[in-house]
Amino acid sequence: MGGSKGKGATVRRWWLWALSPLLLALLLKLFTFTLDQSQFAVVTRLGRPIRVVRLPGLHLKLPVDSVIRFDRRLQLYDPPPAEYLTHDKKNLVLDAFVCWRVADPKRFLEAVRDRLGAELRLHDIMASELAAATGKYTLPSLLTVERGKHKLPELCRKVSERCRREALPLGIEVVEVRIKRLLFPEQNKQAVFARMRAERQRMAKKYRAEATRILAEAQREAERIKGRAEAEAAKIYAAAYNADPEFYKFMRTLEAYRRALDERTLLVLSADSEFLRMLAKEAKRGKAEGGD
Repeated sequence: MGGSKGKGATVRRWWLWALSPLLLALLLKLFTFTLDQSQFAVVTRLGRPIRVVRLPGLHLKLPVDSVIRFDRRLQLYDPPPAEYLTHDKKNLVLDAFVCWRVADPKRFLEAVRDRLGAELRLHDIMASELAAATGKYTLPSLLTVERGKHKLPELCRKVSERCRREALPLGIEVVEVRIKRLLFPEQNKQAVFARMRAERQRMAKKYRAEATRILAEAQREAERIKGRAEAEAAKIYAAAYNADPEFYKFMRTLEAYRRALDERTLLVLSADSEFLRMLAKEAKRGKAEGGD
C-alpha cells in the first residue's frame, strides 16, 4: 500500500511539472499582451474602452479584457477617380489620394472601428471637400502652366486643411491630400483641347509680337547710328572741300572709280566723258613731266 501511494505521488508531480509550462503560457495569455512599436492598442472590458496603450513591450490585462490593435504608421487611401464641376461649369475628373494615420486610438475605435470604416469616412470627406474646392476655380486656372497662375497646388492645400479638420474628431490625422492626375470626361475632351491650343497660340502670338517689337527697335537704333555716321562723314567731306577743293574733287573721283570698276566691269565711254576727264588730265600731266 505504501509503495503504491508513493508511486501515485510521483506520477502527480511528474504531470505537474509537465503541465506547468502550459499553465504558465495560459496565464501569460490571459493576463498579459505584447505590443509592437508600430502599433497602438485599446484595451476594452466588456466592449467598453478602458485605456489606450502606446508604448511597445509587455503589458498586463485581465482575462475579461480584450486588446484591439491599430497600425500607427502612415496609411494611404487611393479612391477611384471622380468627376467634379469647376467654377466655369466644366466637368473635370480628379484622381486624388490621401495620406493619413491614427491620431487618437480611442476615438478611432468608437467612430470608425477599423481601417475599412476609416476609408469609408475619408472617402465621403474627400469627395465633399474636393467638390466644394473645385467649384471655386476655373478650368484654365487648374490646367495652365503659366507661373503664378497655376491653382492646383492651392486647391490641394485647401482640401488638405479642410479634410484635416473634418477627420480629427474621428481620431484620424489627415497628413495630405494630393491630386495625381487631371482627366477630362469624353464629352468635353475636344473642347478642352481646343481651348488649350488657343491658349498656346495666344502665347506664341504674344512672343512673336515681342520679338517683332525688339527687332523694330534694333532697326531704328541702327538707322539712327547710320544717320549720325553719315552726317559726321558729310561734315568731314565738307571740311576737306573747304581746305582744298581740287584735292577733294580728285579724291571723290577716285572713290567713284573704285566703286564703278572691278575685274568684271566693262565700261564704254567717249574720250570727252566727264568720268574720264580726271584720268586724261592726270595722263597729260604725266607726259609733260616725262618730256621735261
